[in-house]
Amino acid sequence: MMTSVDTDLIRVLADPLRLRIVTLLAKETLCTTHLVEETGARQTNLSNHLRVLREAGVVETEPCGRYIYYKLRPDVVALLADQFADLAESARTAADNKRSCP
Repeated sequence: MMTSVDTDLIRVLADPLRLRIVTLLAKETLCTTHLVEETGARQTNLSNHLRVLREAGVVETEPCGRYIYYKLRPDVVALLADQFADLAESARTAADNKRSCP
């Protein structure tokens, strides 16, 4: 049973705009133009966040003509979900464990 969670990935997803991007990409593959429209973020700011998500392995790119589309990697999200599920299970089984004070 794994009881740790990928803290680097948590840090990447902790940013509200990056989490919004991931939420949008969970529904469909989008290009930067679509993401700018949906989030209201500036293109340069959005590109920086997409770079962080790409480097963390959360999204991957798909060139299409002069546009680059971004899609979410569901395996990465599933891995994180599994880690949280393991952590929750560990907490359930440890609920009765209490360390006595010296």
